[in-house]
Amino acid sequence: MIEFLAIPGVLLIAGAALLTLFPERVRPALFLVFPVIAIAIIFTRPDGYSVAGALLQYDLVLMQTDTLSNLFGFIFAGGALVAGIYAYHMRELGQQVCALAYAGGALGVIYAGDLLTLIIYWEIMAVASTWLIWAKRTPETNGAGMRYLIYHVLGGGLLFAGILWHSVATGSIAVESIPAEYTPANVLMLLGVAVNAAIIPLHTWLSDAYPKATMTGTIFMSIFTTKTAVYVLIRMFAGWELLIFFGAAMALYGIYYAIICKDMREILSYHIISQVGYMVCAIGVGTDLALNGAAAHAYNNILYKSLMFMAVTAVMYSAGTSKMFHLGGLYKKMPWVLTLYVIGGLSISGIPLFAGFVSKGMVIDAAGYGGHETIMLVLLVASVGTWLSVGLKLPYFTWFNKSDYEGELKPVPVNMYIAMGILAFACIFYGIFPSALYAWLPHAMDYEPYTVYHVVEITQIALLTFVVFWWMKKKLAPELTTVLDLDWFYRKVAPATRLIFVQNVNSFFARVEDGIQYSARYFARKFQNPMRWLNPFSDEKNEASSYSPSMEVVMSFILLGFLVFAVVYFT
Repeated sequence: MIEFLAIPGVLLIAGAALLTLFPERVRPALFLVFPVIAIAIIFTRPDGYSVAGALLQYDLVLMQTDTLSNLFGFIFAGGALVAGIYAYHMRELGQQVCALAYAGGALGVIYAGDLLTLIIYWEIMAVASTWLIWAKRTPETNGAGMRYLIYHVLGGGLLFAGILWHSVATGSIAVESIPAEYTPANVLMLLGVAVNAAIIPLHTWLSDAYPKATMTGTIFMSIFTTKTAVYVLIRMFAGWELLIFFGAAMALYGIYYAIICKDMREILSYHIISQVGYMVCAIGVGTDLALNGAAAHAYNNILYKSLMFMAVTAVMYSAGTSKMFHLGGLYKKMPWVLTLYVIGGLSISGIPLFAGFVSKGMVIDAAGYGGHETIMLVLLVASVGTWLSVGLKLPYFTWFNKSDYEGELKPVPVNMYIAMGILAFACIFYGIFPSALYAWLPHAMDYEPYTVYHVVEITQIALLTFVVFWWMKKKLAPELTTVLDLDWFYRKVAPATRLIFVQNVNSFFARVEDGIQYSARYFARKFQNPMRWLNPFSDEKNEASSYSPSMEVVMSFILLGFLVFAVVYFT
């Protein structure tokens, strides 16, 4: 029992249940205890450690550790801890419970050694994260949460169907590398994981839901769902060449929308799609350097993306809006939030001495070394868009653009600054000491990020992009506009889909129900007088009945026919 509770995923989910027993003033501190214990467990479990179980005829591996799972496990547990610090001022029980259960589901997936255990944690993540959208309690978030849930129910269903098919075809439910064979089982599992990875065109749940989630809920959501999918792709689908092209498309697609969007959280949400595209592309390349790059970039992305979401959420908390149209001139009143955001922006843009530089370069170089020069150029172009959109546009129109901000500002809680400070330190630390990250990576390698060529290349790109931004900044000025994504097509077919799969189905079951009630009334009346049931031509009438004699004759002969058929068939 103790060994079972020492599984990080189980520990956090059990902790979520325990939170409900404690008063409001205790819960924020208690929330932090469980990620700390999870980190301690991760550091004390050697590679190859496992916890076994059984379900029917299946042998389950509830926890299995190696270098890759410990890398993701540590950053997930650490991310939950820092996000819990950021949300320390938040007292709503539902959000606290669901955030901790969500983190537990993610950790459960990371350490699952079999596919049945994995799918259970996968669905816990989907349900728990949905509440972080609904908890805002507005008509807009109700709709976004439902669309989010539909997507993830679809993804979970595809993944589960693939797992069942795979187990029948191979007799194995182990979480292991799958050969690049497009069998029905493999395709179903890949599609299920692709939903959580926000691979286009299955991505619209992310850009729709993340900007509408609660302030602290968005922080947790930016950490877990897509990165969990990246882990599963590394573990099971490494070397699938199809992923290279989808990843490159994601990198450009997310950048395009980040440039044209005008809402801070919406910009960062599209940037998640772009950054995950780098990871998906590297997984498709499949070399040791590429897989190390995907894992390192996922690790760093959690650091700087969480930091950036925290910074814009602090602005939103203080100013009451995330629309850049209403902001500007905040550099005098929120200088520390600006500084912390800029550290995240420099990191995600791959500027030297910051975390993104030491992982993004690995992905781009791996594409080149793997013979995919065109893809390498696409990723470099996406890097330009990254610096343009979140490194320059977002901070300029949020903190500058106006001489002063004229609205009222709420003070930002100290716990928010502490959480942002931890992540900012980590972004700088890994940028200066990349070996501290490289030591955690799953494959041995000899990679040096700080070559003269690489540093000069990135510096030139950054300077040129800055000049371009300054020249066209008026065209990038925020306006109150609505940006349409591929979900426009999905919503267009929604009425027809609702008619076919909801209204027609409801109508069918309503008719069936009416038929059953009709039959029940008929048989109830008939069995009040069994002799009359045997004689459909009897003159005895039930005055309250509306049935015609001809109908009684027909029904009686039908019943008699069924009885004869049953006797003949079963004897």
